[in-house]
Amino acid sequence: MTVFVEISIGSAPHQVPFEQAHTVAAAAVATGVTGLHLLEGTARNSTVDPSVTAAHLAGTHPALALLVDASTHHNAPYNLARRVGSLDRASAGRTGLVLRPGSGDEVSDAVTPSDSAVDDDAGRWSEYSQILAGLWDSFPASALIGNQTAGVVVDDDQLARIDHEGDFYRVRGPLDGPVSRQGRPPLVCADIDELGAEAVVPYADVVIVDAHRVADILAAVRRTLTLVGRPQGAIAVLARVDTDSSATDLLEWAERIGVDGFVVADSGTTDATLGAVHTLAAGLADGGGDTLREALGLVQPSYGLETATVLA
Repeated sequence: MTVFVEISIGSAPHQVPFEQAHTVAAAAVATGVTGLHLLEGTARNSTVDPSVTAAHLAGTHPALALLVDASTHHNAPYNLARRVGSLDRASAGRTGLVLRPGSGDEVSDAVTPSDSAVDDDAGRWSEYSQILAGLWDSFPASALIGNQTAGVVVDDDQLARIDHEGDFYRVRGPLDGPVSRQGRPPLVCADIDELGAEAVVPYADVVIVDAHRVADILAAVRRTLTLVGRPQGAIAVLARVDTDSSATDLLEWAERIGVDGFVVADSGTTDATLGAVHTLAAGLADGGGDTLREALGLVQPSYGLETATVLA
């Protein structure tokens, strides 16, 4: 079973200090946990940038998958796509992005039409997700030739500008580096209750849902997958559970309801997080998969954004 452990890296008493992140990562690897979900902070509860922590851990713990939190707020799509793509190459295809809803960024806002619906979080998240997918597809791995004899570094014919002009963003592309061995990094939504299935399902590869909401969200995801023309099983559903849960009970429940994996909720301090890794997470994990997509049971999307039906 795919299992991630949430971790908040920061200097507050209820967080894991940056210098102890390796201790938690090593414990996760040793117990067969799939990876860590690195949480993004808020104005009142700051964290070390999850992408910085991910880069710090990727080289030392190559077997560990990393889910990196980032919101649309203050993150221009091109910059975030490039940053996550670089992390994914560095981790040999074991990085995913948990895209959080939010406001815009100063780069994109400068070219956003004045009549855009600035409070449409679902619309912004969907458009941002479409751009990410297009950018990650814009530089296929096969385009990187690296032929010194012929003097050819990149096959320009394989690169594709996305030329996106939407309600919130203007992005041309392509990216300046290829995708990793897993292809497009998995796109994760942890806010489907807030955004709605219609906004999320056309684009997401994974959704994280609190355990008590799984049954309702699963039904909505399956129904919307059919409506947008994506196959059933195209989205992995991970149940977010607290540390008071029983591993045995959770595994039986997951098999019965059809959950694809778990995310163990943030436990706070280093000792509490290590306790969650060694008890609950270790009891749920069974490893598997060289890349994050393989671990999640996902294939590289073949439907293409140009053919998927997007619900208004």
